[in-house]
Amino acid sequence: MEHVHLAAEEDDLYSGYNDYNPTFDSEELDNDAGFQQAVRTSHGRRPPMTAKFPGTAIGGRALGTSFGVESRFGSESRLLKSRMPMASSMGRPMTGAVQDGAARPMTAVRAAGYSSAMTRGSTFDPLGQSKGPAPPLEGKSEDTPDEKVKILEKKVNDLIEESCLAHGHGDLQLSLDRAKEAGRKERALVRQREQSGNADHINLDLTYSVLFNLATQYANNDMYAEALNTYQVIVKNKMFSNAGRLKVNMANIHFKQKNYPKAIKLYRMALDQISNSHKEMRIKIMQNIGVVFIRMGQYSDAITSFEHIMSESPNIKTGFNLILCYYAIGDRERMKKAFQKLICVPLGIDEEDKYIPPNDDTHANLVIEAIKNDKLHQMERERKALAEKFIMTSAKLIAPAIEATFAAGFDWCVDMVKSSQYVELANDLEINKAITYLRQRDFKQVGAVETLKTFEKKDSRVKSAAATNLSFLYFLEKDYDQADRYADLAMTADRYNPAALINKGNTVFVKKDYEKAAEFYKEALRNDSSCTEALYNLGLTYKRLGRLEESLDCFLKLHAILRNSAQVMWQLANLFEMLEDPHQAIEWLMQLITVTPTDPQVLAKLGELYDSEGDKSQAFQYYQESFRYFPSNIDVIEWLGAYYIDTQFCEKAIQYFERATLIQPTQVKWQLMVASCYRRSGNYQKALETYKDIHRKFPENIECLRFLVRLCTDMGMKEVQDYATKLKKVEKMKEIREQRVKSAREGSARGTRREGSASSVGTPDPVRHPPKKDSEVDIKAVSHPEPKHSPLLDQGRDSGHSSHGTSAKGERLSAKMRALPGSNEPYEASSQRDIDASYVDPLGAPMERPKTAAKKRNEDDDFADEELGDDLLPE
Repeated sequence: MEHVHLAAEEDDLYSGYNDYNPTFDSEELDNDAGFQQAVRTSHGRRPPMTAKFPGTAIGGRALGTSFGVESRFGSESRLLKSRMPMASSMGRPMTGAVQDGAARPMTAVRAAGYSSAMTRGSTFDPLGQSKGPAPPLEGKSEDTPDEKVKILEKKVNDLIEESCLAHGHGDLQLSLDRAKEAGRKERALVRQREQSGNADHINLDLTYSVLFNLATQYANNDMYAEALNTYQVIVKNKMFSNAGRLKVNMANIHFKQKNYPKAIKLYRMALDQISNSHKEMRIKIMQNIGVVFIRMGQYSDAITSFEHIMSESPNIKTGFNLILCYYAIGDRERMKKAFQKLICVPLGIDEEDKYIPPNDDTHANLVIEAIKNDKLHQMERERKALAEKFIMTSAKLIAPAIEATFAAGFDWCVDMVKSSQYVELANDLEINKAITYLRQRDFKQVGAVETLKTFEKKDSRVKSAAATNLSFLYFLEKDYDQADRYADLAMTADRYNPAALINKGNTVFVKKDYEKAAEFYKEALRNDSSCTEALYNLGLTYKRLGRLEESLDCFLKLHAILRNSAQVMWQLANLFEMLEDPHQAIEWLMQLITVTPTDPQVLAKLGELYDSEGDKSQAFQYYQESFRYFPSNIDVIEWLGAYYIDTQFCEKAIQYFERATLIQPTQVKWQLMVASCYRRSGNYQKALETYKDIHRKFPENIECLRFLVRLCTDMGMKEVQDYATKLKKVEKMKEIREQRVKSAREGSARGTRREGSASSVGTPDPVRHPPKKDSEVDIKAVSHPEPKHSPLLDQGRDSGHSSHGTSAKGERLSAKMRALPGSNEPYEASSQRDIDASYVDPLGAPMERPKTAAKKRNEDDDFADEELGDDLLPE
């Protein structure tokens, strides 16, 4: 019984449940030092609180028992319990206890999960990065048949793409190599499918792409046979849908090979396989058929195709081709109808007013500024420019054919154009009407001048073009005042017109104001750096100013632009000759004869340069070639005759001097040279006959009489006395004439000195300053007719500048011919001075004139004129 306790003696079973943990006492938070430290620093951490009272999960009566123990053992056991919670007999931790460094939240107060309080030994890692990277994905095995097929398909597609890109970059060989490699990979792919048993799943689209790309690259590399074979493989395979369209490509290849019947056959086969729903494709094929018929000369069949196209879907190119066919068969009425259809073809482009920005809408202005020069607008401008080109070409083609005169034809075309959407082309057609007059070399035609003058009150663009052509027209007529006036008018209408500036520079050039002319040419080059006429004329101007290095720079730049221009090469050779560099001059002339191998002046200049260098054999070769192409050049004839005399082949020299006699029958020197050659070759009888003939033509020639006296004396002829008497009379008359001339000069000199003494003005002493001989007259002060020369010679020669000019060559050849009869020969002529008294060196070639804009070089002109844009000479 001692172990039996009454319930009354025990503690209250429900005691302690009204107590609560001071942690949850919000009234005492102000006095909690740990909480206040955490609030102030946000880094503090309150020590973990142990449960003062165990949780309810400890079981049964354990709570009472434990508190009973606490009450029995006193405060020490309570202190131990408060620091070290007790676990239940089943091993479950108490509520609120710490396990493995993490505090378990009290379920009744706070939700389980994230805790803002840092536990002992733990780090903040919400993403779990401390666990390391995720393990790599397991790779798929490439050994399976499906994976091998996919890899091969990707390689084939990549090769096709590389082939197309290489073709886009212009590398045709690389594109073909990639196409061939793609074909090999595709065949390997087919074999792989067959081996894996998936032959029914062959990718037909990939096979078609490989074959089509391969055929295209064959055609691009001009391997037409291989391309046709590849296309044939595609077309014959019934598994490929719409493969019949590729017959168009096959027909295009036959067209390039000029196999026109086969091309037409394939075009028609392709046309049969294309349904009517593809109208645009059918129209293009029919257009190709019409072009092939034109190439074959079957204009009627071509007209049938083009008329069908113009009735179904009219376009500019087809309308132009139709006009060409009608022109070929000479059908005037149909030409007119086709031209009317051409100017009515809709272009399908927007009006230019759309691109004019409104002033009040900023957003619209930004949009218009962005689309003003985009790809679409560029395409529209190109389409409009092409249409205008076709209309202008058609009008210029049919105008002379549709009416009795080309003027009436142009008037009809102008009327038609004015009533169409191309109103601005009417002015251009009027200008072309005037230019047609110019092209007919009828510069004085009233219609040309009057037509151009009607544009003086038009808009600035048309006025500038008309004034430029008028300036050129007057320049050709050498009416330099009018040319200058219209050049100023053209510059006023459009200051940036390079052709107007060139014409203005030309009018200043002929007035010898070279510095001002150079400024106009420079301004023309600033406005249009590709203006070759301005660059050429600037080089000529520098050459006239003596600035040879600058002139050389201009022509070298021009040669880089015009690689095969004979004029530029001649100027370069002439400049190097003036700079005393004959080797470079010879090099440029050698390049020039590759362009113009039959130009006699170039060949003669080469002979002259080689002669100055002492290379007689090369000089003879080029002089002989020059004589072969132009046997009337006195300088060449003279050199060749002297060369044969030097080499002791007098018989061969006779033919050249006889030709010179035919060219200049009034020059006695050539006939004397013929007689001298007969005498030197031992044919005295022929020489005597020649001298007698010369005496009949020139009875007062002293040299002829002297040779006749000597020949008759040695041959014992009776006429010797008569010739001796005549010789004495002629010599006496010559002395009397010389005395009269001398007396006249002395009297003139004395009178001049007396006048000078009276006026206190000094005059040059005639002894110290003798008058110029004929060969020394300044070319600038001499007016003489300009002989017909090659344009190259007239542009290249510049008398007074060349170190090996005409006068030097004349002096050298004249001295050579004066020395022809040896001093120890029995039939010696009189003094060398007397023999050559009648020979006067030529004054040289006429000075060169600058190029004139708006005209091409003509063979009869003495300077080069170039075309003015598209105004004078269309394509």
